[in-house]
Amino acid sequence: MKIDPQKPADLSAQIAQAIRDAIVSGELIVDERLPSETELSDQFQVSRPTVREALKRLAAQSLIRTQRGASGGAFVNRLSFQDAYSQQITTSTLLLSMNAVTFDTACEARYALERACAPMSAERRTADQLATMRAEIFRQSQPGLTDEAFCASDVAFHRALVDGAGNPVLSYQLAGAVEAMQPLMNMITFTARSREEIILFHEKIADALEARDAETVDSTLVDLESYTRLLAHDVAERRRKPA
Repeated sequence: MKIDPQKPADLSAQIAQAIRDAIVSGELIVDERLPSETELSDQFQVSRPTVREALKRLAAQSLIRTQRGASGGAFVNRLSFQDAYSQQITTSTLLLSMNAVTFDTACEARYALERACAPMSAERRTADQLATMRAEIFRQSQPGLTDEAFCASDVAFHRALVDGAGNPVLSYQLAGAVEAMQPLMNMITFTARSREEIILFHEKIADALEARDAETVDSTLVDLESYTRLLAHDVAERRRKPA
């Protein structure tokens, strides 16, 4: 593991990247103890506070864990897909906001990815995932439910649909699509949409999944995308008109 002291990048960031690369390549394996701060300081020719900052970066990414005591130190962590969800969601949210991605672009990407899960979800969904979807539909129909709570329930419903595909790689990749894009869409369209209409879409999807009818799941997602786009365009049109 090496760094380039002449590079303008933060030395702690370079050290964190070098250790990260070693983990990815298999040079450092799961549960292996990293060299001590002193050893890393000597290896990279930097101060211990710089090494400590690099280790903090890696811990924040769940790539390492620290243990106290005589046998303690920093160890390579076994990163799970679930552990990485929050980073995927945060990164997707930042990319969407910083790059001013249009509503139509986000909508197209999100539903294309979700529709890719439909055939697998129809085949593999579990009883628990169906129960989750039914519970969210019930929650959405409750009077007095706030817009924020309805949006959260909407995300949970679609998360269960994606997880129904039974593919952890897809679930991870779609975390950004569902849990970053969906709140954006909800925020833009919540004033115009009909909760009753959304619930009908959700009921149709859940019924089709229960019947293992992938075609109906797909066509309903197409209809839901069209409805979402129409709402967004109506909202944008009203905002353009003078009061």
